Amino acid sequence: MATLHLAVAVGVSATYFEPFNVSYDHRALVIGGERRMLISAGIHYPRATPQMWPSIIANSKAAGVDLVQTYVFWNGHEPARGQYYFEGRYDLVKFIKLVAEQGLYLHLRIGPYVCAEWNFGGFPVWLRDIPGIEFRTDNEPFKEEMEKFVKKIVDIMLEERLFSWQGGPIILAQIENEYGNIESSYGEGGKSYVKWAAGMALGLGAGVPWVMCQQSDAPEKIINSCNGFYCDGFKPNSYGKPTLWTEDWNGWFAYWGGRVPHRPVKDNSFAVARFFQRGGSFHNYYMFFGGTNFGRTSGGPNYITSYDYDAPIDEYGVITEPKWGHLRDLHTAIRLCEPALVTVDGSPQYVKLGPMQEAHIYASEHVNPNITLPEDVSICSLFLANIDEQKTVSVRIFGKTYSLPPWSVSILPDCKTVAYNTAKVVAQTSIKSVESGSLPGYANVTEFNYLALKDGKDYFSNNWVSYKEPIGAWGDDSFTAEGILEHLNVTKDASDYLWYITRFNISNEDVEYWKQNGTSPSLSIGKCRDIVRIFVNGHYAGSKVGDWVPVDQNIELVEGYNEVALLSVTVGLQNYGAFLEKDGAGFRGQIKLTGLKYGDLDLSELVWTYQVGLKGEYFKVYTLEGDKNADWNEIDFNTMSSPFTWYKTSFDVPEGTDPVALDLGSMGKGQAWVNGRAIGRYWSLVAPEGGCTNYCDYRGAYHENKCSTNCGLPTQSWYHIPREWLKSTDNLLVLFEETGGDPTKISLQLHYTKTVCSQVSENDYPPLSAWSDQNILNEEVSVSSIPPQVYLHCDDGYVISSITFASYGTPSGSCQKFSQGRCHAANSLPLVTEACLGKNNCAVIVSNSMFGDPCRGVLKNLAIQAECLPMIDDKSLTWEK
Repeated sequence: MATLHLAVAVGVSATYFEPFNVSYDHRALVIGGERRMLISAGIHYPRATPQMWPSIIANSKAAGVDLVQTYVFWNGHEPARGQYYFEGRYDLVKFIKLVAEQGLYLHLRIGPYVCAEWNFGGFPVWLRDIPGIEFRTDNEPFKEEMEKFVKKIVDIMLEERLFSWQGGPIILAQIENEYGNIESSYGEGGKSYVKWAAGMALGLGAGVPWVMCQQSDAPEKIINSCNGFYCDGFKPNSYGKPTLWTEDWNGWFAYWGGRVPHRPVKDNSFAVARFFQRGGSFHNYYMFFGGTNFGRTSGGPNYITSYDYDAPIDEYGVITEPKWGHLRDLHTAIRLCEPALVTVDGSPQYVKLGPMQEAHIYASEHVNPNITLPEDVSICSLFLANIDEQKTVSVRIFGKTYSLPPWSVSILPDCKTVAYNTAKVVAQTSIKSVESGSLPGYANVTEFNYLALKDGKDYFSNNWVSYKEPIGAWGDDSFTAEGILEHLNVTKDASDYLWYITRFNISNEDVEYWKQNGTSPSLSIGKCRDIVRIFVNGHYAGSKVGDWVPVDQNIELVEGYNEVALLSVTVGLQNYGAFLEKDGAGFRGQIKLTGLKYGDLDLSELVWTYQVGLKGEYFKVYTLEGDKNADWNEIDFNTMSSPFTWYKTSFDVPEGTDPVALDLGSMGKGQAWVNGRAIGRYWSLVAPEGGCTNYCDYRGAYHENKCSTNCGLPTQSWYHIPREWLKSTDNLLVLFEETGGDPTKISLQLHYTKTVCSQVSENDYPPLSAWSDQNILNEEVSVSSIPPQVYLHCDDGYVISSITFASYGTPSGSCQKFSQGRCHAANSLPLVTEACLGKNNCAVIVSNSMFGDPCRGVLKNLAIQAECLPMIDDKSLTWEK
């Protein structure tokens, strides 16, 4: 295995590893001459700040991953043609070096199409303006730009000596992305494009294997891989290629007005265990950290600002339990099996144990599953699967009987002792101070204690001021043109907003006609996307939201000249599908007035005035420098909820290092800036009332609508403000509100783990750490004789401040709802308090030897609930016991 090496010579780039080659065979990637079973954490560097990267990478490593996987975001790195940007959140080299410093490898998915629910799928919008261009097909203008960018990235990696054979962490690269899903749309051009892309990538001198995911016709020297919720049945398109799972969707994205998806960790771990059980060798979580779509980076259309993705590390960088801990235990169990997994050159031994139960044996020699495992078998690991969705089933193998819960996999690193079962979670549950997208009884919901109420201090200034955004054209750069222009052709995506303004004459006959018939005219638009807001003579008339939907809006007109101003609004550009360059935004078809006395009036043929963006955007009134460009006035509480208003205030931040969340649930729709930095779009659209349940059954195949939460609530109310964007006092908060809201109800909350709980049975498995104990390795002690334990931990910088529940016996309920049973050891609370109070983490043995036996012959559990508070100076540490 490649070894970490951190010596740095003066004037020479750091060498993070002893240089090693990466190749592959039919079984696995070969790292430095050795086959490896690899587990990867998906992390997208622009969805966090550079200050967050180290802890995110460290928490991923602590979960037992071997490498980090990231896309490369073309539109972030080349915002204008030929002008490159690799700073701040786009400092790719810095990110990769931080990964290397943690001793982790890296999978670089260059694409350069990424999808990723990212604006325009990662393509720069200027690309669509190149004459004759067609994306992702055998098109010379596109191939020229794509090759230029991919080569740019590879050359940077070569210059920084970041490939494995140079002593860097990059062991794998990717060209294109899920192209097989749309290839048929391009016919023969698609087939030749795949071959060109593969040849182009291989010719760049990266010196590591290249991957194409979801590409069944990937050329021979390119490894094709699987993306999905389950990939245990996937096989590559050639025997000589290993089985790779590049995207295990351990969550799903959310859209404005939709429910919030969750994937149970019991199902996620089942899918991963099945993948390695059936011959997989490389697995990546998409996402291990999802992060935040800062600014206008979210795609869609209509994907929310949070990209939390129900990931083991949430968008603020805080560990989510039990998902993180249960997957960490899975990775430990798989690592214990790695010697056996890499030893078997062909397929493992397969044993049918029942109608829906099966075993896969990885051993150094053929073994007979019907007898006791011979002692002289040097290497043997066993996976037992029960894919029945309803029944627990007992199976017998190697002379022993094992109970398998439904929809689960048991992992036995020594073919004898169960180290892990995917359906038995012993990891703690964490309750955080802010939980977005959860329902009581399902996940981790608590009552929100706003900081202003929590510590008696109002962090927001009461001096809110506002500024009205003008309706229609406002700048010297507005222009006129005949007919309806396509939105993106005009804005180049420099703003979400584009004004379309025209004037027309209404006769007295039309006005009298409407009076006599009791009718009114309508404005009709063939199709619009994503939002149109309609103003007539400076007054708001109505809106329409949708993806190329027709518009028919009743309006009021007066005799003489009338002005119609249409504000076209995008909410993230299309990021998936064929022919992205043709998708566009704004309006399609005719725009006309209907209901006139002598027939319809086609407004599409008139001269229109176009104005890109908002006046407040142009003058950057959300910055300290641009603040003077707006005529700010104290809020008039009678008109406070009026649309098209900029709001400004200042706020202080609580002390400490915890992430900060901003509650914008009282607002309508718009964008928010803090100290001049765009934290993202906000929109308080409410999810449908139906489709959520208080309990999510992990059993059976998962899909993105299976375990949804947040029904009847806004899809997103809390927004991440990176701590490093803030000062201790006098931070500038500016909002642009499109529809109307109440800014005075905005609040702040620190985001941290406040409550931790766990419940472990005395017959649960020994802690996985026992498998590496020297006494066990020397066979002085049997693994199975080690008692299970409860392990609790607070966030870094926090300690366990109180134990609010502890019972060894027959406690019932769940986190925040525990209660004692008839059987209860009276010393439970004092013993747990002694073991845990004042510590960041603690382990408590679950056995009679610890607590005594409060009720003989009864299976006992230990349930604990604890509170976490920031660590304080030891001298003033006075905990209540």
